[in-house]
Amino acid sequence: MNEWYLEPFNVVAAIMAVLVVVLMIRMAVIGSRLKKLRKQYVAVMGDTGVTNIEEVVIELKNNLESQRQKTEQLQQQLATMQATLPKLKSKIGIHRYNAFSDGGSELSFSIAIVNDEKDGAVFSGLHSRESTYVYAKPVEKGESPYPLTPEEKKSIQEAK
Repeated sequence: MNEWYLEPFNVVAAIMAVLVVVLMIRMAVIGSRLKKLRKQYVAVMGDTGVTNIEEVVIELKNNLESQRQKTEQLQQQLATMQATLPKLKSKIGIHRYNAFSDGGSELSFSIAIVNDEKDGAVFSGLHSRESTYVYAKPVEKGESPYPLTPEEKKSIQEAK
């Protein structure tokens, strides 16, 4: 019986056949990996119409830099607003009272307009039967260089 492996051509053919099978398996594995990579590439690129990932990365980097600059600008504006806000005269306190015993109802008033540090002004309107007089006094740290009435002090306290 003639052994097939004794012929050199048969041995080379058998080795080549095994090599072809191994290479076909290798191609199938690489093909599946390529298919998976292609799906990931399409997922990343989306419908941008751009086929070069380098362009997409550069565009993303530019957009990121633009967003960083806008964020810094907004943070600066926020810091300015936070510094300005306590100085705004936004606290208002109103106290109504009867300034004169013969007057009737509580038509006199004191209005305090101050900020968080109690800087601002207090306005008082004294109502009598004949007329109403309005006075204004500056306020710093809850005090004034002019004497404050108890009603004016109360309106400043209510302005919290």
